[in-house]
Amino acid sequence: MATFHIPNAGETPGCHPLTITRSLGEFPLANVSLRRHQQAALIAAGLTEVTGPSPDFSVHPAAWFAPAELATFIADGSYGKMTTPDGAILLSRLNGTRDLRVTQSFAICFSWDLLRANVEAMSSRKTYVQESGGHASLYVDGRLQVGKGTKILPGVVIEGDVIIGDNCKVGPNCYIRGSTSIGDKCHVGQAVEIKNSILLPGTNVGHLSYLGDSILGEKVNFGAGTITSNLRHDGGSHRSPIDGQMVDTGRRKLGAIVGDGVHTGIHTSIYPGRKLWPKTTTLPGAVIDKDILA
Repeated sequence: MATFHIPNAGETPGCHPLTITRSLGEFPLANVSLRRHQQAALIAAGLTEVTGPSPDFSVHPAAWFAPAELATFIADGSYGKMTTPDGAILLSRLNGTRDLRVTQSFAICFSWDLLRANVEAMSSRKTYVQESGGHASLYVDGRLQVGKGTKILPGVVIEGDVIIGDNCKVGPNCYIRGSTSIGDKCHVGQAVEIKNSILLPGTNVGHLSYLGDSILGEKVNFGAGTITSNLRHDGGSHRSPIDGQMVDTGRRKLGAIVGDGVHTGIHTSIYPGRKLWPKTTTLPGAVIDKDILA
């Protein structure tokens, strides 16, 4: 039986607001850690995880695997490296010699790559469990997974692929859509719209707020009327500042990247692709056109 080892993943460029207090391998995608996704994919492909030296396969700690490409690589013993177009080696075999170039698998190099991985993780689920707790007026057009102890109040509309964790409170009159995962013990208030986003546990999005194509860390509090912008007027791809340089994200839609413990004042407006470091704050009515560093 072939074996693999996944090293611990630390920070990756562009992910600092989200990984400064956790390793990337612990980051939840569809409310399951990246490392568990990697383990499940490799085990499904016929490998066994080991902790000792000299495994047959070495795994990039920030890899996201497309099942078909992974199966192709594992099945052909002549392949030595699974490589992305930008040169990242996602998986290497001890005795292989050929290079398999992949286009669907990728390395999570920037924080917005987590949104892409979350969509993949959500859509690839074969089974899901829905607990009770939704009001009779709940409207669902898509797949909704609801955790234990969660209350969904009247007037909530779900469209797309949505996961809501345990002991959450959602509503009333919320609109949640796209591929959105909400962690345990979150509160989504009156008339909030959330689209294609990730909320980590313990986070509160105050009433009359909009969150689109964004990531909120743990125990974030969005004050009432906090709005993320996620679309350029010219429809082009967003750029985001990394180490003093504006990096093209390749995304037409991108909102905010928010670290753990951030609090925004009411009516805060956040430019696309801006990042707020852990425990930073904004004043009421603030317009965030630059990253807010710790």
